[in-house]
Amino acid sequence: MKISARNVFTGTVRKVVRGPVSTEVTIRIAKGIDMVSVITTHSAKRLKLKKGLRAHALVKADSVLVAVD
Repeated sequence: MKISARNVFTGTVRKVVRGPVSTEVTIRIAKGIDMVSVITTHSAKRLKLKKGLRAHALVKADSVLVAVD
C-alpha cells in the first residue's frame, strides 16, 4: 500500500465500540499513547476491526490548531 499521507502510525487495536451508524476505534501506537478515531460502522465491519488486530492510523489534516490557557 502506498499513500500520500506522511503521518502514519502503526499500532494495535485496543478497543472497538460499535454503534448503529458509527464506531469508535482506539489504537495503541506507543506505550501509553492511544489514537481514537470515529469511523462508519460499515467501514469497521469491512475492515474486520477487533481487539488485538494490527492497524494503521493515517492523519491527513488541512490545519493544526495550537491553544494555551
